[in-house]
Amino acid sequence: MARSVYLTSVGSGGGKSTIALGLAELLSRQVGRIGVFRPLVPDAVPDPILALLSERYRVELPLSDLAGATYAEAAALVADGRREELISIVVERYRAVERQCPAVVVVGSDFDEPGDPAHPRELAFNARLATEFGSVVVPVVDGYEQEPTAVAAAMRGAYHDVADLGATVLAVIANRVSEPMTLPELPVPAYAIPEVPSVSAPTVAEVAAALGATLLAGDDAALGRDVLDFVVGAAHVPTLLGHLTEGALVITPGDRADLLVAASAAHVAGQVSVAGLVLTLGEQPDPRVMRLVEGLNTGLAVLSVGSDSYDTVAASSRIEGRPSIANPRKVEAALGAFERCVDTDDLARRLRVSRSARVTPLMFENELIDRARSKPRHLVLPEGAEERILRAAEILLRRGVADLTLLGRPDDIARRTRELGIDLGEARLVDPATSGWRDEFAAEYARLRAHRGVTAELAHDIVAQPNYFGTLMVAAGYADGMVSGATHTTAATIRPAFEIIRTVPEVSVASSVFFMLLADRVLVYGDCAVNRDPDAAQLADIAISSADTAARFGIEPRVAMLSYSTGSSGAGADVEKVAAATALVRERRPDLLVEGPIQYDAAIDPAVAATKLPDSPVAGQATVFIFPDLNTGNNTYKAVQRSAGAVAVGPVMQGLRRPVNDLSRGATVPDIVNTVAITAIQAAAEEAS
Repeated sequence: MARSVYLTSVGSGGGKSTIALGLAELLSRQVGRIGVFRPLVPDAVPDPILALLSERYRVELPLSDLAGATYAEAAALVADGRREELISIVVERYRAVERQCPAVVVVGSDFDEPGDPAHPRELAFNARLATEFGSVVVPVVDGYEQEPTAVAAAMRGAYHDVADLGATVLAVIANRVSEPMTLPELPVPAYAIPEVPSVSAPTVAEVAAALGATLLAGDDAALGRDVLDFVVGAAHVPTLLGHLTEGALVITPGDRADLLVAASAAHVAGQVSVAGLVLTLGEQPDPRVMRLVEGLNTGLAVLSVGSDSYDTVAASSRIEGRPSIANPRKVEAALGAFERCVDTDDLARRLRVSRSARVTPLMFENELIDRARSKPRHLVLPEGAEERILRAAEILLRRGVADLTLLGRPDDIARRTRELGIDLGEARLVDPATSGWRDEFAAEYARLRAHRGVTAELAHDIVAQPNYFGTLMVAAGYADGMVSGATHTTAATIRPAFEIIRTVPEVSVASSVFFMLLADRVLVYGDCAVNRDPDAAQLADIAISSADTAARFGIEPRVAMLSYSTGSSGAGADVEKVAAATALVRERRPDLLVEGPIQYDAAIDPAVAATKLPDSPVAGQATVFIFPDLNTGNNTYKAVQRSAGAVAVGPVMQGLRRPVNDLSRGATVPDIVNTVAITAIQAAAEEAS
């Protein structure tokens, strides 16, 4: 059983960041804590791959502890004939990381580092270290601008070169492949990942830093755009407009106000989405022109440099982007490319890393994405022009988590995507007011709500509201689930679901749970968002639904029915309600481990449980916490969230016939991504049941 996977390039380049991210993501779904390690790192600056992996996967070790030696230290030792001493130093430092982490991703030394010919950068050095570490090896071949036959030959050579050096090869991966290719037949899996411009292209910020540019206009979002091309503007406006390309950085002299305004106007008009503008020769545009450009609300960065256009283009074209923690869009694009092209399930089986018994927050979040990807579903997002929804949608589409419909006026959504530099790919845009489904939905809603006096005319108005329209899409089968609430209240999100979708027959009440991601575990809290004061039968329904939800997401349900009393230590109507609900759960679901009434401390703390309920299989180790009323539940989840630094994912609705989930109006982009993934998993599970 390998505890580490060693990633090494065969020759210079190859884009190891993408492969390292993919392997780390795969391992993070199986173990609670992964480590990262590089045998050799640069001397002066932090290693970018180490920094990215360490922060994304929450490696709680200093970067200095994650490396074997610097290139300068290694070169000095090799030049002095002390190669074996170098090997010993690197292995010792690796073992220190391995002792603290169940699985480790090792990113081998770079072949394009400058230095003496004796510099230990050859393939043999990495193969030797992999053997000493007990790692399996993934050789990476650079396919950029290479013929398919040449790439296939390089992959065969990589396998045999590494195997002949005595290392165990897990798989061979060609990255940045320019053309479709036939993979070579090898004793191990071979994969090819295409060139993805949004991964390798530099951002406007990276270009600005390399050029030493001054920012005249634009914010962080503008600087985060990908530069896919360079267009030099020196001719008249019609000529420039004819040469603009998607994602191009427009480089033009600073005194060409006509070209600055024309490129900005073309971007705003939707003729083409450019990346930004660079004004050369150190010429500053007239303030009146800049006010006009800023008034267009382009969302573009305007940079100023002292060099001329030729030198600016030459310097810019040498800049290559890479995934970094500062640019999560590139990280998601890289992971999406890896997961589309690599059989991660097969690779995980071949790694055979022992899976952690406890579900940690990182495992839970990454497992959500993986499970949603395995059975993609079509979800509708009613708040289609909201920035957080658009940013989350881009991530979801890049990772293949779900197919999406966004509701809103297509022109408004297109304008916002241009302003934000977002690519929605194959997302479907639907305007409820003009959709051909509106009449169909109005007739159905009028039928469902006729007993409430809803007429056809009133229904026609109601179904144009995004949440009603999205819910009816789900009910009609045009979407598998819905996520809303970034700008709408909880009531506005779930009321249509109660009216249209309704609860499953065996459940008397729909309810919700929060997944509480603590530092070392994931707990389930219910109900903290929907039911104010459930009676005993409803509380039992909530407990059973919450236990099933926990199990569906990989958490072993041990249910604590919470009260201010543990066992028979207290009395009163509130305690009796919880006791009656506990009895109903045991009667209806004898397979569940359930305890109640029980206080929170006795449910969570083994030491307290040993005193209050020493023989309980739930006390001290509960995973599902059922609160007696909304007041208690809502306050408790928020107290834990804010005081313990927990991440609260939810509310996740349960008990409905089709999945509809609510977002907090303060939801972040990762919150939205997680909630959509949860909804997709719910939809897949309901279809399978």
